Amino acid sequence: MLQTEIETAQRRVRTDAYQMSIGEVVSMYENGEITIRPEFQRLFRWEAGQKSRLFESILLGIPLPPIFVFETDGSKWELIDGLQRLSTLLEFMGKLRDESGQLLPPSVLESTKYLPSLRNAVWEATDTIHDVPIAEQKPFEKSHQLAIRRARLGVEILKRPSDELTKFDLFQRLNAGGTVANTQELRNCIMLMVNPAYFRAIRGAAETAQFQQVLALTEDMAERQRHMELAVRFLVHTFIDYDGKLDVEEYIDEGIIHLCQRADETAATEIIGTTFAILDRTLGKDALRRFALGKPVGRVGLVGLEGIAVGIAKNLNAIVNLAAPDDFVKSRIHSFWDEADKAGLNSPGLRGTTRLQRTVPLGERWFKP
Repeated sequence: MLQTEIETAQRRVRTDAYQMSIGEVVSMYENGEITIRPEFQRLFRWEAGQKSRLFESILLGIPLPPIFVFETDGSKWELIDGLQRLSTLLEFMGKLRDESGQLLPPSVLESTKYLPSLRNAVWEATDTIHDVPIAEQKPFEKSHQLAIRRARLGVEILKRPSDELTKFDLFQRLNAGGTVANTQELRNCIMLMVNPAYFRAIRGAAETAQFQQVLALTEDMAERQRHMELAVRFLVHTFIDYDGKLDVEEYIDEGIIHLCQRADETAATEIIGTTFAILDRTLGKDALRRFALGKPVGRVGLVGLEGIAVGIAKNLNAIVNLAAPDDFVKSRIHSFWDEADKAGLNSPGLRGTTRLQRTVPLGERWFKP
């Protein structure tokens, strides 16, 4: 059985590999033959020290890890791993473009352990660099530029006939070990790869005042993309049934890809907007918090999201047609937590797979008028 699964999965992945010079890869980017999705650059960002250490490694002859690309229908390449390395190279050379196609200002390097003279090093002196005056810039000598252009870079290619979903899975697996990206940041990138318009619609819904009020969102939570994570979970739980076969995170990953492919931005934003407007009007920041002895306690957790928010969403049409929908929701929220306790949903150590198979059905039943 295992061998059969391995052989089946291997047939879905066809790869090739090249060794190319950095100069060749840069030329491909300039000619539109390799694509870096600009929006990724806002989700992944290296610090100046990390960028400088990349050039230190190149100049010292230390081999770079390969980049991974996906071959598109037009035989062009779409970058799926190596964003920071490649964008750092392009930015330093003054070749990197933003979403509108405008060139971004070149970067400036800092001192490194072995090459302290990299401080204020630039590819070429230019007044488009605002942080360091031209008089303080130290342009690379032609020999150093040539060494960088000639440095070799491995390119692993996922061939076009491969199952497209393999591209998303490979992107996630390759990037999961990064120091910058968390689970939701990777998920955001996959959403952008599948359907940028859907991603932007969900981001807009997740950034509304009522959504963030109900979640009691802090700046730190927003920085970690917690609002996007909860919006994605809410949509997947609402529209896609969970059978318990997959790990919860894999179910969320597959679910949001399916919803992106379905491409119904209106349905997604409306159900988020209407559901969280009701929650905001009724109990605001306490709507998804646990109630004990008639008082809200603790923080907003997944039980509240899965049981209350999703439960309301699954009954939304019936609820909004009630004579007093807000009063109904408020009374059901207060009594929900007694049922949650009876179902053991607040038990410490409860597995996510088990919890999810209890919370969503309970919520759907509990908020049915």
